[in-house]
Amino acid sequence: MQKFFIQGGQKLEGDIPVQGAKNSALPILSASLLCDGESVLENCPELSDVYSACRILTSAGCQCTMQERVVCVHADTLRNSEIPENLMREMRSSIIFLGAMLGRTGTCTLGYPGGCELGSRPIDWHLQALRKMGVRVREENGVLFCSALGGLHGAKIHLQFPSVGATENIMLAAVLAKGDTVITNAAREPEITDLANYLIRCGAKLTGAGTDTIRIQGVQKLHGCTYRIMPDRIVTATWLAAAAATGGNVRLLHTDLNSLEGILDVLEQMQCQCSCQADHICFSAAKPIHAVKYLKTMPYPGFPTDTQAIFMAALCTASGTSVMEETIFENRFRHVDALIRMGADIRTIGRVAVIRGVKQLHGACVSATDLRGGACMLIAGLGAQGQTSITDISHIDRGYDRPEILLQNLGAKIQRVSA
Repeated sequence: MQKFFIQGGQKLEGDIPVQGAKNSALPILSASLLCDGESVLENCPELSDVYSACRILTSAGCQCTMQERVVCVHADTLRNSEIPENLMREMRSSIIFLGAMLGRTGTCTLGYPGGCELGSRPIDWHLQALRKMGVRVREENGVLFCSALGGLHGAKIHLQFPSVGATENIMLAAVLAKGDTVITNAAREPEITDLANYLIRCGAKLTGAGTDTIRIQGVQKLHGCTYRIMPDRIVTATWLAAAAATGGNVRLLHTDLNSLEGILDVLEQMQCQCSCQADHICFSAAKPIHAVKYLKTMPYPGFPTDTQAIFMAALCTASGTSVMEETIFENRFRHVDALIRMGADIRTIGRVAVIRGVKQLHGACVSATDLRGGACMLIAGLGAQGQTSITDISHIDRGYDRPEILLQNLGAKIQRVSA
């Protein structure tokens, strides 16, 4: 088991190269199952979730290698449509392999996904949609046996909620299905568009990604390609919030400005300075930053639920009172107790948190409750006075590529140690 030790109070200064997006890499790795030949995925972050996805591909018989953030996948040797339970439980997004496996083989056997305990993330929407496409689902002892032995067919599917995972699973199942598929109330996240662009590069016929209506015309086969994963907008937000918490000056390189409008707007409300040019952001913050009157997590293009904990850490020392409402997950304030232990003044009522800014946080022994809660602890520790130790950092490694090295290069005093 490893932990981070942080000696806080250091301004972050310097250049930050933004890693590839985890939430693009995972569905695109799954999509590589659908392709003949080789897929070469560039800018793929070295994360434990990415390694888990590669293990799922390997267990299915694919040849999968990763070197210097480039993953090469050969799916021609696919021989197994069962995803082992231990691999399913390694990450919540493992369910994304269901649509691709059904699209390629017509069958898939898998358990329920694991990962961060953020509350319910029902897969009912996934299964209901796939049933409309001809999939039969049988459950025995927590194992799902899914089959479409007559082949998948297109369908008109309306999602009750714009679920990112359900939208991706339908897309993956539909690109090789017979006929046309139309998804209404589809998720609009930039990672959906990134997946669509990869599929189109591989020969899929797909339009409307990034809007609430996606149309897919099934084709007989797809071919592999070389594709570069988009920059990670949540990681971008994390390092911007960390710079805000420390009163730092940073430049983020290789970003996707189009996906950051809602996030940059919040930073401007905090009286931070953002200058955007081409694919980089020059950012500076002077303490104290200003509170944000009201933030509500919403599906894209609203304020992302994945940045709620991240911004809460920065707002703990803002001037004034901030109010945050979490509308996506019912169990996403688990980081609040640790922030209070570090001196924050936070009150929660149901899904609403009221953050009254304090002058300073102080170091403490805390744990990463989940991926973004772990990032919250990193930011709080960087901005606090004294030493902070963070345990259970395996959660952080699911979404951040060697964060201690990046932060050390910015002047932070942080070490990864084996406990």
